[in-house]
Amino acid sequence: MASVEIQIASRKYHIACRDGQEEHFRMVGALVDQKAQEAAAALGTLPEARQLLFAALLLADEIKELRAGKMPPAPPPPGRVEPDPAIANALEQLAERMESLAARLEEERASA
Repeated sequence: MASVEIQIASRKYHIACRDGQEEHFRMVGALVDQKAQEAAAALGTLPEARQLLFAALLLADEIKELRAGKMPPAPPPPGRVEPDPAIANALEQLAERMESLAARLEEERASA
């Protein structure tokens, strides 16, 4: 079993998780931390329990809005880069060319 350290509302927590799930917990921990910071910024200094309560309420509100189709998906968490459509298109064209070359090579080998 693996463990990961996350920081939420300026406090570090050690969380046990399945092997390979460390990055997932870092990402969701960062989302909770972001909401805790939003709550503190909007409401001023809060005790830790209330800051986490408001973070949970903000996240629950977003989930409810997403499920109702009333809210666009949130931007990716910090550190994640959105793929560039031009790069994705170029990679797809390259993959198609590679598949075409592989098919020709297989045909040549079969006819040899």
